[in-house]
Amino acid sequence: MATRRHIAGPRGRLEVDLSGPDDGETLIFHMGTPSAASMYAPLVELGARRGIRHVLYLRPGYAGSERCKGRAVADCAADVAAVADALGVERFYTAGRSGGGPHALATAALLRGRVIAAATIAGCAPRFADGLDWLDGMGQENLDEIAAAEAGENELLAFLEPHRTKLMSAEAADLLAEFGDLLSDADRSVMTGEFAEYEAESTRAGLETGVWGWFDDDLELIRDWGFELSDISCPVTIWQGAQDRMVPFAHGEWLAAHIPGARAMLLADHGHMSLALGHYGDLLDDLIADGTR
Repeated sequence: MATRRHIAGPRGRLEVDLSGPDDGETLIFHMGTPSAASMYAPLVELGARRGIRHVLYLRPGYAGSERCKGRAVADCAADVAAVADALGVERFYTAGRSGGGPHALATAALLRGRVIAAATIAGCAPRFADGLDWLDGMGQENLDEIAAAEAGENELLAFLEPHRTKLMSAEAADLLAEFGDLLSDADRSVMTGEFAEYEAESTRAGLETGVWGWFDDDLELIRDWGFELSDISCPVTIWQGAQDRMVPFAHGEWLAAHIPGARAMLLADHGHMSLALGHYGDLLDDLIADGTR
């Protein structure tokens, strides 16, 4: 059963969602953008079977985590260290989905010696990555959002507020329309039933206190991340689906090629949502295997 806990972070209160066995090895998970405020129960169960406790770190501005205006991706490492210290955990795994991917990489780069192994799931590459057409293959909704972010803070706020309003009242059946061009056929096939209900409910919870977590995520992802990928020394696996219209396949290819020693799990038949649902057990097995090598 999941429990919530507030922890004193270096820049304000942080909220974490704890699920799985209390005595399990810890996996600190970075959610996507905008926030899903809890772990999906079937994924937690996959972890529990493997002796993994999930600690979902809610970035500043989401749910009960206090906003930190002007934060950079790299700032999450100090937050994660505070969370791990409060839980009495010295070493841990880390993973991040979508907009959480860069934060998992920052954790791995900046908390060397504490991160056993890391993984990204449909995570994006740096905005101005050399040789990568960052926008190519994205759905129109993301193109519009990024254009607003790059136009300035006022434009981004004006773009996000009405979308937050829609998400706060959205039920599971509404998400297909809200995501629109961002969903490939592979993703549309899984955005139903229990998973769609989870996405709607958890996103509402994450955005309940305002748009600022989403707003700050968007700005930090298009700016300098504040760390070097070359500083990552732990094992890293990059999971990416070729049918992803939120974070295109080329992002995963680029990350796999530019992180020292990274392994690539680039899957032709998966999209943004379907990837974790179809292969989360494999991802956990991969992390655990890295921890025993």
